[in-house]
Amino acid sequence: MKELSEKELKNKAEAYCSAAEHCPSEVETKLRQWGASDDWIVCVLQDLEKDRFIDVNRFCRAFVRDKYRFAGWGRVKIVQALKMKRLPEAAIAAGLEDIDEEEYMQGLSELLNRKKRGVTGRNEYERNMKLLRFAAGRGYTTEEVRKCLKETWEDEPVE
Repeated sequence: MKELSEKELKNKAEAYCSAAEHCPSEVETKLRQWGASDDWIVCVLQDLEKDRFIDVNRFCRAFVRDKYRFAGWGRVKIVQALKMKRLPEAAIAAGLEDIDEEEYMQGLSELLNRKKRGVTGRNEYERNMKLLRFAAGRGYTTEEVRKCLKETWEDEPVE
C-alpha cells in the first residue's frame, strides 16, 4: 500500500466527514487505517475541526436524536455509547438536552407495547419484570419504565 501524503490524508478525511457526521475518535481510527502517523493525525484532526468538518457538539446532537428516534435507545445507552467514543461530558450533556421528553416517552411506550404482545408470564408482576429488563437493555431507567408501564396498564381494560 502506498504511503499517503498529509494533503491526501486530509482530503480523504474531509470526504469521509462530508459523507456522514463523525466524531474525532472515528476519524482518528480511519486515519490510522490509512497509515497516518500520530503527528499527522493530530494535525489533520485540528484542520478538520477548524474547517468544521468535525464538531463534537453537532455530532452529539445528531447521535442522540438518531438513537432515541430511530434505534429506540434510552438515555443510559446513548450516554454509554458517547462515552465510548471519548467525547467530552459537556458535549454529551448538551446533546441530551435536545431530547423532547414527550417524544422520548412516546417512543418508550411504543417499544413496550410492541414487546408486551410477545411477553408471557404467570402474572402481571412477572410480565412487567420481563418488560423492565428488556427496556433496561435498551438504555431506559427503571423509573422511566415504571412510569410508562403504569400509564400503559391504566389504559387497558381489566380482564
